[in-house]
Amino acid sequence: MTTMLSQIFMHTPKWVYVLFATLLWLGARQLFAHGLSLFRVTLLPVVMTGLSIFGVASAFGDSPSALLAWAAAALVLLAFVLRRPVPRGIRYEPGSRRFAMPGSAVPLVLMMGIFFTKYGVGVLLALHPQLARQAAFAIGISAFYGTFTGLFAGRALRLWKLAIAADRRGSAQAAPAIDALQA
Repeated sequence: MTTMLSQIFMHTPKWVYVLFATLLWLGARQLFAHGLSLFRVTLLPVVMTGLSIFGVASAFGDSPSALLAWAAAALVLLAFVLRRPVPRGIRYEPGSRRFAMPGSAVPLVLMMGIFFTKYGVGVLLALHPQLARQAAFAIGISAFYGTFTGLFAGRALRLWKLAIAADRRGSAQAAPAIDALQA
């Protein structure tokens, strides 16, 4: 067992370790209170969705059932997350268009989840390539990737909804003041 694990780690490309360290660093930073711009709120889910789709495509090609399982899971989790309230402690500042975010382990867990799923599936397929042709495996793994995508996208869209609502409130409050100045 130890020999097999050492062989797996020795044959892992160097860029995988760089990606792991980068995701670990990005996730660990979010354990502490921090500020995020709208761009950064959007960037992470886009990148993680790309990694998720890459995981499905690299493992199962353009399998319609795998892609459908990924999309279905992503949409279900997206809808679930959008129905949940924004976590306490998150504030949006319309003037700076930035969020004040409390620390959270959720982004780190999601990033590591996608990374280790991709890594584990890669190892499994290297050892047992026939798994890629098994529908149940492809659908299950693809749905798992979709789950991560839905969670990331839902979290970002919730923040966008908060920002849009705050911007609308700011615009509605500013309109009477502008009208008074013009009178």
